[in-house]
Amino acid sequence: MPKTKYLFTSLLFLLYFFNASGQNLHLTCIGSSENETKSIDSLGYKKSFEDYSSLNTEITKLKKKLIQIGYIETEQLNLIKQTDSSYQANFSIKNKYESITIIHNDLVSLPILKLTGFLNKKNNLIIPIEHIETTLQFINTQIANQGNPFSFLIITDIEKIDHKNLKGSLSVSKLNSRTIDKLVLKGYEKFPKSFIKRYLKIKAGQIFNLDKIKQKTKSLNDLPFANQIRDPEVLFSQDSTILYMYIEKAKSNTFDGFLGFGTNETTNKIEFDGYLDLNLTNNLNYGESLKLMYKSEENEQQTFDLRLKAPYIFNTPVGIDVNLNIFKRDSSFVTVTQAAKLNYQINSKHIISGGISTVQSTDLLDTPSTLITDYDSNQYFVNYTYTDRQNFNLLFPINFLFDISTGFGNRTYEDLEEKQSNFYLNTFKIFNLNNKNSIYGRVSSNYLISDTYLENELPRFGGINSIRGFEENSLIANLYAVLNTEYRYKLNNTIYVHSVIDAAYFENQNANQKEKLFGFGFGFGLLTKAGLFRFNYTSGKTENQRFKLSDSKIHLSLTTTF
Repeated sequence: MPKTKYLFTSLLFLLYFFNASGQNLHLTCIGSSENETKSIDSLGYKKSFEDYSSLNTEITKLKKKLIQIGYIETEQLNLIKQTDSSYQANFSIKNKYESITIIHNDLVSLPILKLTGFLNKKNNLIIPIEHIETTLQFINTQIANQGNPFSFLIITDIEKIDHKNLKGSLSVSKLNSRTIDKLVLKGYEKFPKSFIKRYLKIKAGQIFNLDKIKQKTKSLNDLPFANQIRDPEVLFSQDSTILYMYIEKAKSNTFDGFLGFGTNETTNKIEFDGYLDLNLTNNLNYGESLKLMYKSEENEQQTFDLRLKAPYIFNTPVGIDVNLNIFKRDSSFVTVTQAAKLNYQINSKHIISGGISTVQSTDLLDTPSTLITDYDSNQYFVNYTYTDRQNFNLLFPINFLFDISTGFGNRTYEDLEEKQSNFYLNTFKIFNLNNKNSIYGRVSSNYLISDTYLENELPRFGGINSIRGFEENSLIANLYAVLNTEYRYKLNNTIYVHSVIDAAYFENQNANQKEKLFGFGFGFGLLTKAGLFRFNYTSGKTENQRFKLSDSKIHLSLTTTF
């Protein structure tokens, strides 16, 4: 019997223990009056807790909320334990204030105070009580961005204006401004230093402003040869500020080529044409690029083009661009063009440049011709380029391009000298309708202005990079304008199909010719491990001509990045 009594007592103790340990604590908060209690209840504080520590934390949060909404004189009078599981917190919240007026004392500049939106005509801040904390944080951030990252603000000399409003003054900690003492590159240590100073416009000695630095480093993703891995970080010590930038080197060399074939209208035989385009970028870690192109066309035209770009020469904001172009048309003539220009990159998207070009053309015909003859020309030109990239899109990394040039000079042949001017435009834009659908539009134009024209100086157009459905560079004109449009549909991130609708207008004063051209077709692009493979099937016609399938052109190209 005593043993049974012992077991019964132990069972009752265990039941009591589990009941007590599983019991929640309850909290009631009241004010000094019925109205104060209603104000407290309107905040919706938590009332049930698992332990005393979380209950006490809720009381602290409630007091902070009351102060933030205007009850800045709030006091917690006491905390009374009413039963084993219930507590009552008594508050005196007193009067609710609506705003505080901060008298301007020149410690914080007016441009910063204006950004808060609370500055009145007397240059004083009138801040609603509930916005005090966020407003002070905003002002503090602006001060930190001016080179004082460890500054802090407090409101001093607080006085009552009336029962609803207060006034006070700002006090700012007095710390020395911070400047960038050292830059450290992580990931791609050989990143060209000139791009840090000239492209990003970040250098040692600058006032430290982390927000502006983050904005600048985002433009790293607009470079074809580098990407930002993560946001920059800063290490502060007592007497130095070290900025860490995280960059990786990206594949930027490209090899582009295409093969085109179609039926010759005269011989009814299939003829082939194509080109090779090699672009080497930043292989020497200076941000330089070397472009080599060789094109052989079905109408016995050959083009050799070599271009070298060197940015920020001698660590100056100016870059240099030199170009050699040799064009040969069957046995008619050969034209050699040399050009050099200086570039100034305003920022990651805008470039202006100016330079000079010289042209020497040699007549290869055995019999004299009035339209093809030897000539020399010199021309000065200016250029502006705007590029907006969308690097997240592997198929279409450039969203908007605007490239415009104009030049003027002289052309000399047979001891006759004439003034000439030239206008060139190339622009395209991708309108992204959604993740899968987009519309591509491009306009290219060239206008040579002269009193007389030689056939071997006229601009040439036509083909896959101009109006599609026509032979490469088979059309010549002193004035032409081409509109290319495509409706593109992405099947996934590596495959897209598109329509081809092109239109062109050109004038050839020598042939007294003014004509409209049209090109229609379809194509697709496929991003493979080897690169971007493109297929175009197009048919071209003049304004008064019917479409002929026999005149259709098929163009294949492959762009490889390595």
